[in-house]
Amino acid sequence: MSLSYYFSIALSAILIENFIFVKFLGCCPFLGVSKKTDTALGMGVAVIFVMTVASAVTNLINTFILGTTYAYMRTVAFILVIAALVQFIEMFLMKSMPALYESLGIYLPLITTNCAVLGVANLNVSNGFDFISSVINGFSAGVGFTLAIVLFASVRERLEYAEYPKCFKGFPIALVAASLLSIAFMGFQGLSIF
Repeated sequence: MSLSYYFSIALSAILIENFIFVKFLGCCPFLGVSKKTDTALGMGVAVIFVMTVASAVTNLINTFILGTTYAYMRTVAFILVIAALVQFIEMFLMKSMPALYESLGIYLPLITTNCAVLGVANLNVSNGFDFISSVINGFSAGVGFTLAIVLFASVRERLEYAEYPKCFKGFPIALVAASLLSIAFMGFQGLSIF
């Protein structure tokens, strides 16, 4: 595989097939943790780590253990890997960064059931990616998630000082902002890389 192939996987995962704005996966932490940019960045880094390591481990499990014989166990095995990784991150943040741990709250354990993390593992299998391609796709999908959540958090911070009708106060204006960002990312759909 050439370097341009890996670059096309990364660019596609970050912009063209963004999990939040294009595939609409992982919206729960996206809407819940995006009120402050620093909290959003912390969640994004955690998701990057989980997606990257989960992509590597699930590729190895699928290649050497499950194969085609036990393909029906793929979802269960992938969820167990993701749950173990999230537990590791939760323990690490609790010990080393308690303020970030507290600010992420319930959304940190929700990475376990984040459909974006499971989605990237399943997409790696369905696209037939090898180990390196899976890791690059997982990392890039995490970067795309982080880009989306940090952009959205910065918009929400600016909305605190904006004037708009009272009926849009709170969650409705957040949904309007998210939809406008999603429309902006849909502009990347015209790029053809593969």
